[in-house]
Amino acid sequence: MDDGSPQISPVWIDTDGINVLVNSALGRLKTNNIETDSRVAVGVYDPANAYSRVVNITGTVSRITQDGADEHINLLAKKYLNTEEYEGRNIQDTRVIIVIKPDRITGI
Repeated sequence: MDDGSPQISPVWIDTDGINVLVNSALGRLKTNNIETDSRVAVGVYDPANAYSRVVNITGTVSRITQDGADEHINLLAKKYLNTEEYEGRNIQDTRVIIVIKPDRITGI
C-alpha cells in the first residue's frame, strides 16, 4: 500500500511450471500496488486442513502481460468453478496475467 504495508486479497492462482500466475485487471488496487513494489506473497491453503497443509510463496512480479489473459481467466474459472467462462467479467476491464517468480517456497 502507499504506506508500505502489505495488501492481501484472495485470488485464483495457476502455474506455468516455474512461475505463479495470477489473473487481474489493470487499474485494480493489486496491479497499482505491484507497479509501486513488485514484491509479493501468496499463501495456498487446503480448505480441508488449513493448519497442516499450506504452501507459502514469496517472490517478485517479473512481468504483467495482457497476452492470453482473457483465455487465462476462463481457464481459472474452469479450474475453480467448473464453468466454461468467467461470468464475473467486466467487458471494460483489461485483463492481465501477473507472472510471479518465486524466491522462496515453504510449506507443511
